[in-house]
Amino acid sequence: MAEFTHFNEEGRAKMVDVSSKPETVRTALAHSSITVNKEIYEKITGNKMKKGDVLAVAQVAAVMAAKKTWEIIPMCHPIPLTGVDISFSWKNDQENYTLNILASVKTKGSTGVEMEALTAASVCALTIYDMCKAIDKGMVIGKTYLVEKTGGKNGDYFREKGSK
Repeated sequence: MAEFTHFNEEGRAKMVDVSSKPETVRTALAHSSITVNKEIYEKITGNKMKKGDVLAVAQVAAVMAAKKTWEIIPMCHPIPLTGVDISFSWKNDQENYTLNILASVKTKGSTGVEMEALTAASVCALTIYDMCKAIDKGMVIGKTYLVEKTGGKNGDYFREKGSK
C-alpha cells in the first residue's frame, strides 16, 4: 500500500512539500455542465438576461476561481497560472438545453493544475445558476470531472471516451 503523503507523523493533515519536484509544463482540462429550460436558453443565447451577459460573467468567474483555488481547497498550493480558458457548447433536444463547460488551465510549476481546472468548471456552472435562478430554480448542474491532465511525475491522464 502506498504511503500517504498528506499526513504528518502525528496523523494530521499537511500540505505536501513540492519544493524538490522539478518545474514542468502542466495542463488540465475539466468538464462541467448545466441543464436549463427553453426560456433560459433563449435568454442566454439572445443575451437578454437582466443580469447581463451570462457567459461572459461566468467565464470571468471561472478564471477568478482557478486563480483562487488554493484559498478554498485546504491542501492546494498557490500556483502561478500561465493560462486559463473556458469554452462553451450547447447540446439541445426537445425539452433540455445543456450547456457543456470546458475549463483549460496551464502552468509551469512543480505541482499540477487539476484542482484549478475542476474549480473553474464548477464555479462557471454555479455562476450561470446564480444569474438565471430568478427564472427557474430547477436547473441541474451536471457531472464535473477531469477530462485530461499532462505533465508531472505521474504522467499524463486522458479520460476514456464515454466514461463520465
